[in-house]
Amino acid sequence: MVDRKFLFFCATFASLNFILLGYDIGVMSGAILYIHKDLHITEVQQEIFVGCLSVISLIGGLIGGPTSDSIGRKWTMGIGAVIFQAGAVVMTFAPSFPVLMFGRLVTGVGIGFGASISAVYIAEVSPAVSRGTLVSLPEICINVGILLGYISNFAFSGLPQHYNWRIMLGVGILPAVFIGITFYKIPESPRWLVMQNRLEEARSVLLKVSGKGEEVEQRLKEIEEAARVDTSCEKKASYRELLCPSPAVRRMLVAGCGIMIFQQITGTDATVYYSPTIFKNAGIKSEKKILAATVAVGFTKTMFILVPLFCVDKVGRKVLLYVSTIGMTVCLAVLGIALALQKHLSGMVMQKFGIGLAIFAVCGNVAFFSVGIGPISWVLSSEIFPLRLRAKATALGQVGGRVSSGLVSMSFLSLARAMSVAGVFFLFSGLSALAVVFVKVCVPETKGKTLEEIEMMLRGGQKLDQADLESVKTKQEIEPKS
Repeated sequence: MVDRKFLFFCATFASLNFILLGYDIGVMSGAILYIHKDLHITEVQQEIFVGCLSVISLIGGLIGGPTSDSIGRKWTMGIGAVIFQAGAVVMTFAPSFPVLMFGRLVTGVGIGFGASISAVYIAEVSPAVSRGTLVSLPEICINVGILLGYISNFAFSGLPQHYNWRIMLGVGILPAVFIGITFYKIPESPRWLVMQNRLEEARSVLLKVSGKGEEVEQRLKEIEEAARVDTSCEKKASYRELLCPSPAVRRMLVAGCGIMIFQQITGTDATVYYSPTIFKNAGIKSEKKILAATVAVGFTKTMFILVPLFCVDKVGRKVLLYVSTIGMTVCLAVLGIALALQKHLSGMVMQKFGIGLAIFAVCGNVAFFSVGIGPISWVLSSEIFPLRLRAKATALGQVGGRVSSGLVSMSFLSLARAMSVAGVFFLFSGLSALAVVFVKVCVPETKGKTLEEIEMMLRGGQKLDQADLESVKTKQEIEPKS
């Protein structure tokens, strides 16, 4: 029998790194207001400080992939949490902006290091029937972290400005401590153990997460065969193979890395980081009311993440992606209209209508993001790459997403000054419309397939749609078992 509680515990542990990321995104939206006042930083310094975490996380991401292949998925996640904790401590006690920036950079490396491999670990321990749900947990944790960050902003905003932002940032250390406490309770990835020829340990893990004995032996055999196919191609995986890919690997990279980039260039992190700026432009004057509105956004984002948790393995990845990207396109356009009209609205009633429309559009945007492209991007990027390349390729996708997030975050204020805040959201709406086309053309449907079956399909050069997946499944069912 599958120990579902144990499986859920393993997936939750691996997702805790994303609470760190989410908390940083959420708390920084409010903390930066007080950092700006306390340390007297410029607007450019503010943009760099907010966005650099995503860009610098590429260092951790690029190192995290090879490290996980060498020392294991579990140890890599643990090291990432330790690095994040060190950076958070430096930021909490930073006496000046340069020291604060140093802590921010260390924190970014830690997030990239741990987050780059967490989704891979979850995918590798999860059975096919529940992989989509479990690999959605990182996005759930990001949303929980964002909500906690917003609540922290609201709770500590009344303290003296020299201390409130330090307490806001310091609270982020707590999840990293919990990761350290639970670290020794989870097993290593069975697929990594097979790659290290530690078959008995892999069998022991699979007995807990994959079901009956004969099912475990079948799964172990499939993993061994996939590992042999991978190692027969080349002695050791390298980033060079990803930079000069075969046609099959190129298809995987376009889908896996592309969806991570679209997840970010549609502006979700900028919406969260700069939600106070958005609501200020929408007409809200009170700082306390602005922070309260961000809490409402956080609750919306967190509540709607439950939708894919319950249905991603039932309705499939692409259906949720269509709903998500189309909904985001509409909501971002409505937000742009609300912000553009705000200056032209006269009278208290019309101004309140404009504010309400803007809040509704922001909440709608984050809700549709949580329903699809937010969690599904993590699922796809962790399941479509072959075993030998999975850690490095997934890390590369994470790097693409983080760099995209950083560039959007660091340019948001400058773009808003050049083309207005409304104009920026019209741009995001256009990019979201492109994401709809990308999902249609490039993204495969992987519902209900094992990681090895997905690899077989993509290596065979078949079309990336549900019909092909079903044909593979049918073929395997009618083939006689040895």
